[in-house]
Amino acid sequence: MSATARKTAPMPDDIRAMKGGTPIVSLTAYTTPMAQMMDAHCDFVLVGDSVGMVLHGLPSTLGVTMEMMEMHGRAVARGLSRAMMVIDMPFGSYEESREQAFRNAARLMASTGAGAVKLEGGVAMADTIAFLVARGIPVMAHVGLTPQSINTLGGYKVQGRGDAGQALMADAQAVADAGAFAVVLEKVPETLADEVTAAVHIPTIGIGASAGCDGQILVLDDMLGLFTAFKAKFVKRYAELGADGAAAIAAYADDVRARRFPGPEHVFGDAAPGAKP
Repeated sequence: MSATARKTAPMPDDIRAMKGGTPIVSLTAYTTPMAQMMDAHCDFVLVGDSVGMVLHGLPSTLGVTMEMMEMHGRAVARGLSRAMMVIDMPFGSYEESREQAFRNAARLMASTGAGAVKLEGGVAMADTIAFLVARGIPVMAHVGLTPQSINTLGGYKVQGRGDAGQALMADAQAVADAGAFAVVLEKVPETLADEVTAAVHIPTIGIGASAGCDGQILVLDDMLGLFTAFKAKFVKRYAELGADGAAAIAAYADDVRARRFPGPEHVFGDAAPGAKP
């Protein structure tokens, strides 16, 4: 069955309807095994352009391509049967014009089976969001810290403090009015995140925002301790798999050098098991 034919996965309207109810659960995924692990627990799974930093060693998300998003999107789709898949539009794939955004969003959805796309930007992208939604492309918006704009934002700083809060509120209201079915609030002061959540009619998905948001998202490799280059304040480590993995690799190397591995149970005899002498 193709990813687009699933009957059990939520649709964008189902996510929208969760506004003010049980908190929405989401994580990023980039591979089939990870998608399989989270499928039973997440309402939607995001194929994030953070894949560029987490799996490809890029310094930011700016170098992520459409081809990379398609490859990882197809991999994640193979691991999902319950959760809806949302896929990020990479930097440079939607900002030029509404028409460019439609072509690339349609390409991502058709090639991966995603249920929706996510793009960054508030007031400036509202017209594009409305254009996409009117043509059958469900859109999740993303305001606050928008990683694709770090060169103009001056780095990974908290957004919306002081007088800047009014502009961030305007961004959230603009994308909601344009037809986005949900909006990610990243690295936003807690009080402002609560105010935005109360003001807009679509679910807010927090990452470094507030427990009062309508849902939460984290990068899977962050919360499992697999990505260790740095740890953002808003990340809670639910495991330390990176440290466990490093210890396991060191133990393996020691065993190989000491000829403890492979042991008798890992090698094959000259005769097949049960063969007559």
